[in-house]
Amino acid sequence: MARHRSEWVPNRKLRAVREQQRRQSRKEFAADLAATGAELGENVGVDARLIAKWEDGEAKRPQYVYRRLLVELTGCTEDELGIGPAGPGTPSERPTPTVTVPPVDRRQFLTASVSALAAPPLPTAAHAAPSHVDPQLVDYFHAQLQGHYVADMLLGPHHLIASVTAQHQLICELAAASQDTLRRDLLRVGAAYAAMLGWLCQDAGQHEQSLRWRDITLDMAHRSRDAQLVGYALANKASLCVDLRDGIGAVDLADAALAEPSALAPKVQVIARVHAAHGYSVLGDRRAVDYLLDGAAPLVGRVDDDLPWGDACRRTPGYLEVQRATCYGRLAGDKAAAHEADVIWSEVLAALPADQRRDRGVFQTRQAAAAATLGQPDRVLALASEAAATATATGSVRARRELAGLRDRMRPWAEDRYGRDLDGLLATIGVGPS
Repeated sequence: MARHRSEWVPNRKLRAVREQQRRQSRKEFAADLAATGAELGENVGVDARLIAKWEDGEAKRPQYVYRRLLVELTGCTEDELGIGPAGPGTPSERPTPTVTVPPVDRRQFLTASVSALAAPPLPTAAHAAPSHVDPQLVDYFHAQLQGHYVADMLLGPHHLIASVTAQHQLICELAAASQDTLRRDLLRVGAAYAAMLGWLCQDAGQHEQSLRWRDITLDMAHRSRDAQLVGYALANKASLCVDLRDGIGAVDLADAALAEPSALAPKVQVIARVHAAHGYSVLGDRRAVDYLLDGAAPLVGRVDDDLPWGDACRRTPGYLEVQRATCYGRLAGDKAAAHEADVIWSEVLAALPADQRRDRGVFQTRQAAAAATLGQPDRVLALASEAAATATATGSVRARRELAGLRDRMRPWAEDRYGRDLDGLLATIGVGPS
């Protein structure tokens, strides 16, 4: 059972260390704590929502791994942070929950259909379910999700699909064994995991599996009764439509998400408007693209929530400019749009952190496409060469597919050395002649 607000005891010591000693917001403190975990080999991830729970007293004493990281980061003792053992005469803290992830054959996940292995959204009573579900597990899975987002940027999809799927299965089993508020909380986090799996499969080129996970995301979002999550799930399906060149489908889904914009958090509105813009770019409508992205711009500055999903608009430097350049790049034959896209990509790549390797490769490929439209085949080959190395390192099928798309843009040079050099480059990453 979740604790009633009247039972919360604020942790003023931890708040004081964060605000007075470190002079950080909760978001900044969470980021540093996550980085400390990575340095110590702990894939936990932390967000501002978890820091708030500790400081406000909604969650009791942090679990051991978090206490260790808090001590390491701040240089304070557990007592100085207000996270020491309970005093004499007080009830002992609840034991740290143990999470057992079912064994998964990784090779099957990498080579076979995810749909043949993944559990349905909610297991039936025939599954063996735990007799008690600790509410702290919701925070555990949220923290793990943040770690998966980081790993995705560094490793690409194939290394994560198996482990994230196994955790989604476990979340489903826990939800089936829970009731009321806790059940809905687990459904929410389960939907976030399903959304990530939809993205991972999309990035790996597994479109059928991606669609299935997008459907599961929407189903679990509805069952959780979370209007924000339903909007996010609809926009997520629009993202896959864009990759499949279904502009009308993308626009319809994004419009459905925006049916009642005043009821949506700024982040959800941004995501839906962005995917609608991508849908219109597939349809060749630049005016609609600009209208939607211009309307999203003031909303980005208002994104300040603790929702554990859909944070690309906060994680990606120049997020809206990336979207604009991508949309402009789809307007084939429009040299003015291609020139603007080229300028934007140069600015975005200059500011992109070195650890965002996959994004760098994808963005370089998109800039290469703009360079081709501008009649600059030498630049196309230079950018494509760097992007190909990144695509190989991260295993992103999506990046390979974008590189293969350069053939269409390079048709004017298909019979000369530029075309031959591009074919040779694509062959090195396993992309044969079209």
